[in-house]
Amino acid sequence: MQAADLNVLLACQGWLGQGRQAVLLTVLRTWGSSPRPPGAMMAIRDDAAVAGSVSGGCIEDDLIARVRETGLASLCPDGRPALVRYGVLAEEARRLGIPCGGTLELVLEPLSEHSRIDDTVRILQQRQSLRREVDMRTGAATLEPVAADPEPRLHDDRFSCAMGPRNRLIVIGAGQLSRYLCEIAVGLDFDILVCDPREEYRAEWNIPGVRLTYDMPDDVVLAAQPDARTAVVALTHDPKLDDLALMHALQSDAFYVGALGSRANNDKRRERLRQYFDLTEAQLAHLHGPAGLYIGSRTPPEIALSILAEIVACKNGVQLPASVAVGHAKHTNEQTL
Repeated sequence: MQAADLNVLLACQGWLGQGRQAVLLTVLRTWGSSPRPPGAMMAIRDDAAVAGSVSGGCIEDDLIARVRETGLASLCPDGRPALVRYGVLAEEARRLGIPCGGTLELVLEPLSEHSRIDDTVRILQQRQSLRREVDMRTGAATLEPVAADPEPRLHDDRFSCAMGPRNRLIVIGAGQLSRYLCEIAVGLDFDILVCDPREEYRAEWNIPGVRLTYDMPDDVVLAAQPDARTAVVALTHDPKLDDLALMHALQSDAFYVGALGSRANNDKRRERLRQYFDLTEAQLAHLHGPAGLYIGSRTPPEIALSILAEIVACKNGVQLPASVAVGHAKHTNEQTL
């Protein structure tokens, strides 16, 4: 789940707590080009205030106009969840400005105490995944744990949508490279935690949206209990800070564990982890080192981009060939000289 979608649920929670009425919209399916994927959410309040987005503006404007002209109840006239399709006709696609004549199918859900928004937010804030299933005949919602994130679906009057916590990035070290890495990662919607006990590196840290802790990296990683939505990257070059944290990360379910450094230093790091921390070859195989994809990067911003490209590829389940990894590519280039 992206931060924008969690913010939609938080807005709904606040509105309902204030006694306001609201409708939650979720993208069920898309055809052609679409700015937001299935599962994306938006909410609209009884005064036409909105949170989130399902189309980048065009459909939102149409819904806002309808609420202002005929009231919120006009979106779901019988008071029950409804299925709405936008952009089926070329004329409507042009009118609404849907890119490339794309089509979106939305589930519109009037919210009430039976919607279980409070419970949904609480579970997500505990970094747990869930499937929220809504009875299209009554609007009542049920929640259950879910291991994966299947696409939203509508079957036999039951609308189900899987939700999970934001992807998390734990960065070890608060140096210059970390700053560039975090600035880009904020735009990629990661929940970012930077840890560095060295006062001289963290003194001027002031990146909005990024949390900084002074605790030792191994304690931070151990307390975080990295899950399948967590990436850990070590950027200090200091074995006293990196090695124990990497050990814990490699023993966890983190989808990505990487470390900065030359090929020689990474070989030494792997040997230390093998010899002193008893990591298995299977665990060591999950270590990306040198971290990043080979794009000829030399400057800190380019190196940050290289590392994040690899992290995003792993997050999205893309199987990259070994030839694009920094270490392999540099070795290959040397062999051809």
